Amino acid sequence: MATVNVYLTFDGKCEEAFNFYKSVFGGEFSYIGKFKDMPPQEGAKMSEADGERIMHVTLPISKETCLFGSDTGGEWASSYIVGNNYSISINAETQEEADRLFNGLSSGGQITMPMSKTFWGAYFGMFVDKFGINWMVNFDEQPMG
Repeated sequence: MATVNVYLTFDGKCEEAFNFYKSVFGGEFSYIGKFKDMPPQEGAKMSEADGERIMHVTLPISKETCLFGSDTGGEWASSYIVGNNYSISINAETQEEADRLFNGLSSGGQITMPMSKTFWGAYFGMFVDKFGINWMVNFDEQPMG
């Protein structure tokens, strides 16, 4: 079965963001590399600051799912927009887990819908974290299907 993973792009805040996410989810990075770790490209010069940016990071958050991330820069930086109109949706196994993830990840951010029972029968909430990423947390007491 396929799994859904989310790739997050930052403008210099990737390492800070992923250390925060790791503090909430736990676990360890299975990979973290900086642009300075890439093989040199002929004719391309990189500033010391750009070399310290994250080229790629992987944070496993369950057996099936990882968060991936990187910093942007150079020719790609002009298209970077915080949020980019997407959300990461987490379906928790218990209400307690939903509350723990919601409270941890929303710390320092903006809650747009507090965790509460919904008309569609779920325990659900939404927020934008302190890095501008949109999240939804859901717990279905009676899973569909």
